[in-house]
Amino acid sequence: MQIEIDANSGFCFGVINAIALAEEELQHHQPLYCLGEIVHNNAELKRLEAKGLITIHHDELEKFTGQKVMIRAHGEPPETFRKAYEHHVRIIDATCPVVLRLQQKIKKCYATLSCQPGIIVIYGKKGHPEVNGLVGQTGGTAIVIGSAEEANDIDVSLPIHLFSQTTMDKEKYIEVARVLRKKMQQTLQQEKVPLTVYQTICGAVANRVPELRTFAHRHDVILFVSGKESSNGKVLYEVCKSENPRTYFISDISEIQPAWFTPADHVGICGATSTPRWQMEQVAEWLHNL
Repeated sequence: MQIEIDANSGFCFGVINAIALAEEELQHHQPLYCLGEIVHNNAELKRLEAKGLITIHHDELEKFTGQKVMIRAHGEPPETFRKAYEHHVRIIDATCPVVLRLQQKIKKCYATLSCQPGIIVIYGKKGHPEVNGLVGQTGGTAIVIGSAEEANDIDVSLPIHLFSQTTMDKEKYIEVARVLRKKMQQTLQQEKVPLTVYQTICGAVANRVPELRTFAHRHDVILFVSGKESSNGKVLYEVCKSENPRTYFISDISEIQPAWFTPADHVGICGATSTPRWQMEQVAEWLHNL
């Protein structure tokens, strides 16, 4: 059996930055509180919890007066920062720079709608923390859709500004834009329609799709390692699965089944942008022992 870990898998910059900030702070002060899970990966969460990181929920924020609370890479809506300020909570902001730029774009776009009527549509996962932060830039008025099918339900009588959550599939985002444009052309009966599509998918995530397709294709079996709550993990797993039917989603080595393999298999190990390198190495070690 030959085993290879995908060199391009693992934490993206936003997650690396957030975890580095957390570990630096934990060296000097314990505990450190994080508003929501710092990363959608239970194994990494347990590692950081052992160092003193404590996950709190939004409805608890006002209880932490004078305490340091970290904003994770997903970002937060303005309301969270206002609430923290009012209750004298000391914020450590680890919002991913890519997400922060997207928030600023949406906020600027929303400001223009006061004199130029239109609607903001966000392609993303409803309820996802990043999406909640994006919707918050519009005072809660943005419309969130999760598929091209849902795009058919959008009122196209007004100009549309289309954005995407940073970790969504690029091809599916293109399809959402295509559906909206076609519906607007039919409704408005004109070829040129007031649809503005912003390219807001993270380049690091978008580039992983063709890389993963190649990686999945050249192996007999793929073990995709990711937390079950990772939105990005679900997207990238489907990419691997579409390229290689012998792709298995695991969150822990306890989920691996020896029956998946033959002695002569070439096995590829890859993961989401929220999957730590050490966890993929742990899977490789398990396979070597097998």
